[in-house]
Amino acid sequence: MSGINEFIDQEVKSNDVVLFMKGTPGFPQCGFSGQVVQILDYLGVPYKGVNVLTSDELRQGIKDYANWPTIPQLYVKGEFVGGCDIIREMFQAGELQSYLGEKGVNTKGAA
Repeated sequence: MSGINEFIDQEVKSNDVVLFMKGTPGFPQCGFSGQVVQILDYLGVPYKGVNVLTSDELRQGIKDYANWPTIPQLYVKGEFVGGCDIIREMFQAGELQSYLGEKGVNTKGAA
């Protein structure tokens, strides 16, 4: 495992919810990252944002890690959930809230 994979693995496994994104939660630098941030903030989910723009190695590494070609990527309890489209569709269908609840991640207004 390369150093970048170890870093990603550590982030994914040591945080309940991690968003690998372009920019930061306070200042997303792409619309797709911004949409996922808005959804997580709306749900009141505590999460860690990891800015992939800090390193080309990290930006490529996260794509290889999940075998997923785009960023942002959301991980919950060590599992890859999806990118912007998947997260948005799950959110609109109410599935994201259920999924987070099943994983033991509290959301605002969750039962």
